[in-house]
Amino acid sequence: MTRDEAFENVYLAFDTLKANKLRSGLTILGIVIGVTSVIAVASIIEGLNRFVQMKVEAFGPRTFFVARIAGGQRFGSLPEKLRKRKFINFEDAEYVRETCPSLKTATAFVTRAFFFGETNSISYENERVERILLRGVEPEYADALPQFSAAIGRFISAYDQEHARPVVVLGNDIASSLFPATEPVGKIVRLNGKLYEVIGVLEKDSGAFGGPGIDQFAVIPLSDFRKNYPNSKEVAIAFIVDKNSTVEQGKDEVTQAMRRRRRVPTMAEDDFELISPDFISALWKQLTGALVILTGVISSIGLLVGGIGVMNIMLISVTERTAEIGIRKAVGARKSDIRLQFLIEAVVLTLIGGILGIVWGGLIAFVVRTLAPSVPATLSLTWVVLGVAISTGVGLFFGYYPANKAAQLDPIVCLRYE
Repeated sequence: MTRDEAFENVYLAFDTLKANKLRSGLTILGIVIGVTSVIAVASIIEGLNRFVQMKVEAFGPRTFFVARIAGGQRFGSLPEKLRKRKFINFEDAEYVRETCPSLKTATAFVTRAFFFGETNSISYENERVERILLRGVEPEYADALPQFSAAIGRFISAYDQEHARPVVVLGNDIASSLFPATEPVGKIVRLNGKLYEVIGVLEKDSGAFGGPGIDQFAVIPLSDFRKNYPNSKEVAIAFIVDKNSTVEQGKDEVTQAMRRRRRVPTMAEDDFELISPDFISALWKQLTGALVILTGVISSIGLLVGGIGVMNIMLISVTERTAEIGIRKAVGARKSDIRLQFLIEAVVLTLIGGILGIVWGGLIAFVVRTLAPSVPATLSLTWVVLGVAISTGVGLFFGYYPANKAAQLDPIVCLRYE
């Protein structure tokens, strides 16, 4: 088929669609719904995946954590063997620092939070903030997790830790709420009923998807935390592998040090978790996997309905244009020409639905990103191409039977058709 013939078939397809606007519109509605749902959900998930990966990469590829229980397990029902694990001690971090030459630093920290069943509040004069996250840290904590660096003032110092000084570094949101019009550093706040001096404000970080971020943290010396909250026992250790050592070497040293420290028998499995920040993205992908499957099922139903509608309208079109098919065959049109003509009409029909679906999906992603900045929906070229491919495939699959039926019609019978 020449290029002129191809354009002629496309023009003919549009003329046919314009002649039956309502019927064509209802037919492509299923395609629009199917492609819109695919594009919208895929855009949202892809944007979220990038956002989660960006958060994970902020930790750095050499940062790891040691905990009694992994974060994802902590919120579910724990098996008995996990519940019976010994708590990690504050002194374990010092032992790891001293016995693991491949590490740049290792530091203990502990968190007191509402999702552990503990409440915290902080106030200054008439301002009060509830449900903050309180974390006790050592001075090395900011080296292990640079996200906790102070943007204003300073971080916890060795002197603060040594003397268990009542000082606090506030998250950005907490500082803004307590001190909307004044400088926070140097002010005295009341944290869980006790007086603390504000020595710094952390870098801004609102967290992911509306969840708690660094902005909701208040950080105090670990020594002061231990003195005031002896019942908070879920201690964790953050460590960074030195750039002159391999990551695996550093992880092995920490694992062996913790096993010695906790007197784990040689053949027994570890009674602690060595956690990479990658577990966050892995957990996220598991959660979004179910959503992708559900969306795929819903989209498939929409595309199936749309495809059946395309097949139906093409069969009606073949019947209505039987005489036209006969004339075309009488003047020399081959079966392949007739088949291609009706296939092009079916593809044009589904492509219109696909393009509309891509536009609507992109608009939904834009609205979601605008109304909820913590959900950074992103429409990528990959999904645009996939949307076009899906709609084209539906047109070819469901349009082939009517097109082939038209191609097989006897020209004599067609010319006699009324």
